Amino acid sequence: MKVGFLGLGDMGQAIVPRLFAAGHTVTGWNRTKQKAAPLLQRGILWADSPREVARGSEIVFSIVTDSAAVRALALGENGVIAGLRKDAVYLDMSTIDPDGSRAVAAEFAKAGLTMLDAPISGTTLTIGQGQAALMVAGDKAAFERVQAVLLAIGPKVTFIGAQGLAVQLKVALNMTLVIEVIGFCEGVALAEKGGVPREVAVEAFLKSVVASPVLSYRAPLILEGHSSDATYGNVNLQQKDMRLALDLGRKMGVPVPLGAAANEMLNACRGLGLAHHDFVAVYEVSPVSAGSSATKVGSTCRSASSLTRNPPVRTSCSSAGPFFLPARATTSIAIPTPTNFSSSFRAAASFTRTPAASLLSRAM
Repeated sequence: MKVGFLGLGDMGQAIVPRLFAAGHTVTGWNRTKQKAAPLLQRGILWADSPREVARGSEIVFSIVTDSAAVRALALGENGVIAGLRKDAVYLDMSTIDPDGSRAVAAEFAKAGLTMLDAPISGTTLTIGQGQAALMVAGDKAAFERVQAVLLAIGPKVTFIGAQGLAVQLKVALNMTLVIEVIGFCEGVALAEKGGVPREVAVEAFLKSVVASPVLSYRAPLILEGHSSDATYGNVNLQQKDMRLALDLGRKMGVPVPLGAAANEMLNACRGLGLAHHDFVAVYEVSPVSAGSSATKVGSTCRSASSLTRNPPVRTSCSSAGPFFLPARATTSIAIPTPTNFSSSFRAAASFTRTPAASLLSRAM
């Protein structure tokens, strides 16, 4: 089948080879052609615009960072909408605002064209291993026409329902993923503070009932010498998805206090200069882990200011461990601890009534 693919960044680089392996011909486009070089060497065909990709394709996929990027490549005179054939299907795999996705799909419907939201759950690692999961929403007949191609990308494909519901589910899923990983980091930090070697704690967690696919590949990143070696989803990217979840909770009137508290931990990571690290970097800012012997408390206290452009306004080298926040972040951080959980829970609940953009601005 002739497949078009828009967005040849890390995820696109992982997905396209699976389409090759299934025998599909792939034509691609990326805003920066240089990023497509590895795929060009492997045989992907190049087109100069999303319109040109769509014109020669039976199915067109896109995966980009946000709603603005989706609109830019999907709509307009050089967008997918200008080149897509009536019998073709456009699937956006991006994790974006559900309302934004529905708005783009509505433009396709007006033009008599078909768009599905089809976000993918997985990292470059799990996609390469053939373990990715896809969620699809929109016209079910169109889904059934493209299902075989989706199964070439990942073996777990689920039809969710009406337009926009797949990306809505993906936002909820990503929020849950962040909460799970942060909970794991706090648990390991607690064990380590009590004297359990970090490596032993990680091994025990991965053999216990809390083990999960996401922990299987992220857990080793908190071990010495590994935290900067791999990035499956950096702090900035995960916080983008957390912002979507907090906005969705606010719009729907659904309290997400754990999501809000997790978002504050990501704020703390950014404040410490860890924005481009995998988000397991929350281990490094945990008040518990910061006081453990393995984290070299003294050197952390001396070097934390060098990680930020703003001098820390709160430092402590007490038995509770050091915790650093840049000046503009301190007013919104609320991290549950055994002594302040109740107040933090109430504060976190209030965050769901505050636009997530303002939460982010407090730490910027």
